Amino acid sequence: MLTDFGYILLFIISGIVFVALMLFIAKLIRPNRPNFEKLSTYESGEEPDGNANVRFNMRFYVIALIFVLFDVELIFLFPWAIVFGSQHLIEITDGVWGWFSIVEMFVFVGILALGLAYAWVKGHLEWVRPETVKPDYQSKIPKIMYQNINKKYGQN
Repeated sequence: MLTDFGYILLFIISGIVFVALMLFIAKLIRPNRPNFEKLSTYESGEEPDGNANVRFNMRFYVIALIFVLFDVELIFLFPWAIVFGSQHLIEITDGVWGWFSIVEMFVFVGILALGLAYAWVKGHLEWVRPETVKPDYQSKIPKIMYQNINKKYGQN
């Protein structure tokens, strides 16, 4: 006989085995045809501009942290919404605890709204894409070198 923890351990082991088996089967049946386009670098679907060793805009991290903050705080609203979205709303709000939880949730949402307003006023939600300057290699490298490279790799 297995204990309750034994069943949990079996579920965990079977989940790990199932995921590993599915990944292995997917590796066997998927096509593997790499080419120049697939192996090229990209930035969020855009062609990269300039050197990759540039300073990254710190606003991205601020916006990401604000998103995570509001996303995690939204998790606290789901249980409350499920309880108060049921048909028993009138029965729940009859007591003192029902009204207390409604007021408490409005205070919680109000604090979140104040935080969003603060981030908006401070300009943390503005996204300004920095302008990149492409270096001019054409004038520094002789044209014959480009022609030799194009001949070597079969490009016109």
